Amino acid sequence: MSPRPIPIRSERVPRQVFFYDQPERFVAGTVGQPGSRAFYLQASARGRITSVLLEKAQVAALAERVEEVLDEALRRSGGSSAIPAVAPTELLDSAPLDLPLEQEFRVGTMALAWDSVDERLVVEAQALVEDAEEDENALYEDDENGPDMLRVRLTGAMARVFAKRALDLVAAGRRPCPFCNLPLDPEGHLCPRANGYRR
Repeated sequence: MSPRPIPIRSERVPRQVFFYDQPERFVAGTVGQPGSRAFYLQASARGRITSVLLEKAQVAALAERVEEVLDEALRRSGGSSAIPAVAPTELLDSAPLDLPLEQEFRVGTMALAWDSVDERLVVEAQALVEDAEEDENALYEDDENGPDMLRVRLTGAMARVFAKRALDLVAAGRRPCPFCNLPLDPEGHLCPRANGYRR
């Protein structure tokens, strides 16, 4: 007689929400050389640091959308909001990511919202999940069994500073080929517009 298998119940681990209300620092940063950089969002306050990994395109999209949301909030307020039109130079942050750099999760879904009562931008970065349909729906639910999340509330000035740094970071990558606009590697690249010859 063979042994009977014991059923194992798989229970989800409760969601971990890393919440920062006006952190001391919220930045996008990289590790590595252009062409092989890893991109992170990092929030820190009172000795606590949370870092999440994401793609370069996600950083660019987030920064662009932050600018759009702030511009729209400023427009709707008729200019009476405390949102600066550009990032205040005295708040600009060019320092490297804080250490230790320990990745909490890889970002799947992101969301932004403007809290018009408190005049705060809310940024949510949610962990990547296996099921894409679940990933889309989970963002709108504060389900205790949902994927881990980084939630940050920023003033308009801090959000402008975040967006400027993030856009500068994305632009600081490899130079584009003047012919095909694909990124150039230090040793050149096989340009499709040059029939595969190195540029």
